[in-house]
Amino acid sequence: MGNSALKSHLETSQKTGVFQLTGKGLQEFPEELQRLTANLRTVDLSGNKIPVLPSTIGNFLQLKSLTLNSNRLTGLPSEIGKLKKLETLSLNGNQIQQLPPTLCQLKALRTLNLAGNQISEFPLGLETLRQLDLLDLSRNRIQNVPAEVSQLQAIEINLNQNQISVLSAEVSRCPRLKVLRLEENCLELSSIPHSILIDSQVSLFSVEGNLFEVKKLRDLEGYDKYMERFTATRKKFS
Repeated sequence: MGNSALKSHLETSQKTGVFQLTGKGLQEFPEELQRLTANLRTVDLSGNKIPVLPSTIGNFLQLKSLTLNSNRLTGLPSEIGKLKKLETLSLNGNQIQQLPPTLCQLKALRTLNLAGNQISEFPLGLETLRQLDLLDLSRNRIQNVPAEVSQLQAIEINLNQNQISVLSAEVSRCPRLKVLRLEENCLELSSIPHSILIDSQVSLFSVEGNLFEVKKLRDLEGYDKYMERFTATRKKFS
């Protein structure tokens, strides 16, 4: 991509606070963006070939939305934790294996999209994100949903298409969890904690494509209680 094109993009971004440059084959995070650290609120560099997010990302203190879907990222710099205004972080379709501990400092974060990466363990430490609404970890390699999940503030957790065979009953204690997606995993019927049906806030529990027929859920204790929540939620939105 020519310098003149990038220059006009930068000039526009200075006025709008939005920098969007998708599907252009970029092989690195544009250094020129450093000139706009005080202006930029939205950056979208999806569909490029960027392997590394530089530590200078921590300078973009006004950033509210950062999207780098479909790149070649294998991780994130610890400086990402400096983005105190960030509300949306979308990194679907990369090669990320682990998240830096500093991610838990993103106190304004509402949406964390990590679908289609190489994460093999459920990320811990996200319970400090009090504003988190959506956590999307679908299409990863997670095998176990641990007890620590109980502290998560998320309204929706998407774990579709992982390798999950262990689901902690503590998930039913998530204070705001309404939607739990576990389609196409390795769960047996006996792995489903009854407390999700009986005691939780969950009103959409999606488990198609596991190692049991979905209709067998009806035989579990608490299924009627779950259906009451499911039906009440449907009525509210219909």
